[in-house]
Amino acid sequence: MRPATATAAAVTTLLGVGAAAIAAGRYASDVALRAPSGRPLPGDPRLTVHATGPDRITLTRSLASLRPGTYGIEGHGLHAVVGPVLDRVPHTADTVVRRLERVELGVLGPGARVRFTPALHIGTPISALGLAHEDVEIPGELGPLPAWLVAAPRTTWVIALHGLGTTREHPLNVVPFFNRRKIPVLIPAYRGDEGAPASPDGLTHLGDSEWRDVDAAIRYAVRRGAAKVVLHGWGTGASMALRAAAESGVRDRISGLVLDSPVLDWEATLRNLAAARHVPGPLLPLAVRAAQGRIGAAHGGDLLRDSSEPGALRVPVLLLHGPDDSISPWEQSVELAARRPDLVTLQTVRQAPHAAMWNADPVRYEEALRRFLTPLL
Repeated sequence: MRPATATAAAVTTLLGVGAAAIAAGRYASDVALRAPSGRPLPGDPRLTVHATGPDRITLTRSLASLRPGTYGIEGHGLHAVVGPVLDRVPHTADTVVRRLERVELGVLGPGARVRFTPALHIGTPISALGLAHEDVEIPGELGPLPAWLVAAPRTTWVIALHGLGTTREHPLNVVPFFNRRKIPVLIPAYRGDEGAPASPDGLTHLGDSEWRDVDAAIRYAVRRGAAKVVLHGWGTGASMALRAAAESGVRDRISGLVLDSPVLDWEATLRNLAAARHVPGPLLPLAVRAAQGRIGAAHGGDLLRDSSEPGALRVPVLLLHGPDDSISPWEQSVELAARRPDLVTLQTVRQAPHAAMWNADPVRYEEALRRFLTPLL
């Protein structure tokens, strides 16, 4: 009986280890996949406000606070917008002074703890930008999806798709650009967003199921008079746009894609999200395997491979990405552009975090948009 007893003990131990590994993997994948809409992405530190003036703000010195460009800063009950670094203004060695553009919410004072965000605005198109809009509902697979429609005369529409860590307020950054060019903009919420149906399992699928809400938005735009649509997405929103362009039943209405920081390698993004939220290194492979099992085998496909196969991309693509993205690897975008130079134009943006390519250099970003969109209108 001794060999049998030893075997039983070994099997029991292995089962225990296996169960622990499954539990650990599930925990680690939860950290990355349970990302409520609007919850800041990990990576950037919280900074202390040291001083403010009528047109300037002094922040803790860090790589984040030294980034070029224009950003939102947010804290508890607080939202403001900061502009470029003011190098010539006196400051201590551990602080940095930036131009303070405006305070949109709360009182910004010394001691406040803030974090940078690519979203400059809070509110709706009318309250944030002074642009009239229509609150509409898009019939989605799981239920009605709230959306903003900023109307304009052209028959080519832009559908703007936010990504992880932001809400549909993020695309408001570029709505004035489209409005000046008389391009209608539809900004939908999708499953998991506030006001939209929850994902059935409570998880983000990094675009693998959410793209069907993009399909619903395209169909809605067509019913409202859009002859063609351009999908403009950030992060997972860009990945959703790629999936819609490849699989939507109305993909013939898509005339172009604007992809800002697209998630093209879901495994790498999942590992980066989990690692940035302090999941121990040994658990990261377990997190990837657990996530693959939880969000479906379809997500095991390589989005880069699927999207860049001959014939998979059918429309022009403007790809905006940079090497400082710690969430979605820039190298995948470089490879995609290299594999489809006939359709893909890559605009490299440096010193910008994930989904903040516009923030780093709004003028250059909008000029790239203008050049890309002109032949599509």
